[in-house]
Amino acid sequence: MTAPEPLEALPEDWTKALAVVAHPDDLEFGAAAAIARWTGQGKEIVYALLTSGEAGIDGIAPAESGPLREAEQIESARIVGVPVVEFLGQPDGTIEYGVALRRLIAGVIRRYQPEIVITNNFWDTWDGEALLNQADHINTGRATLDAVRDAANRWIFPEEGERWGGVRQVWAAGSPRSKHAIDTTETFAVGVDSLKAHKAYIEGLNWPHFDAEEFLEGISRAHGTRLGTTYAAAFEVFTP
Repeated sequence: MTAPEPLEALPEDWTKALAVVAHPDDLEFGAAAAIARWTGQGKEIVYALLTSGEAGIDGIAPAESGPLREAEQIESARIVGVPVVEFLGQPDGTIEYGVALRRLIAGVIRRYQPEIVITNNFWDTWDGEALLNQADHINTGRATLDAVRDAANRWIFPEEGERWGGVRQVWAAGSPRSKHAIDTTETFAVGVDSLKAHKAYIEGLNWPHFDAEEFLEGISRAHGTRLGTTYAAAFEVFTP
């Protein structure tokens, strides 16, 4: 049996990042421990969520679920040292890739002027084979990648503020094509607490035997083995 290829450590010579994802909980299913590591180093990280996750709990109507999930996300972000969480008001479950979405994300990039942009896996599957990804994740990631280039072009979306060409890389968490990772051994427990903060959402999934620590350990230990650490979070790296 062929051993998996080693993962290369991500650079940490940056000070400011913007995370753009579709829903509350997206970052917590794998990337939150990395966020905690970086905020612990004094880096500034902002969360921008396209939706409030209002369609994510079958037993709770969107009008009630949206504010509940926003509150859980704000607490989850606080746990890992992120004080700013923006909800961009897109419809949960029906995010559409297109110019309007690129414009929205480009405006956020110009406003916060990050060096690194973090998003989630936006390939068709989570495992590179059969475990299907969601359309919201796919459209968010692809629009984010394009919006980074849009934000750097002064002639595209000039109404969204002055151009920002300072994004060095886009990192997609949980991608099956990840070749990079970061050690999360010291912040693994914080990442678990961050996921646990999504209590109503997890209960709404009706996963009676779900254990946040066990779930994250399985993923993080596998990535850590490839990085040469106990735990790690893996990312696919794109350079605009």
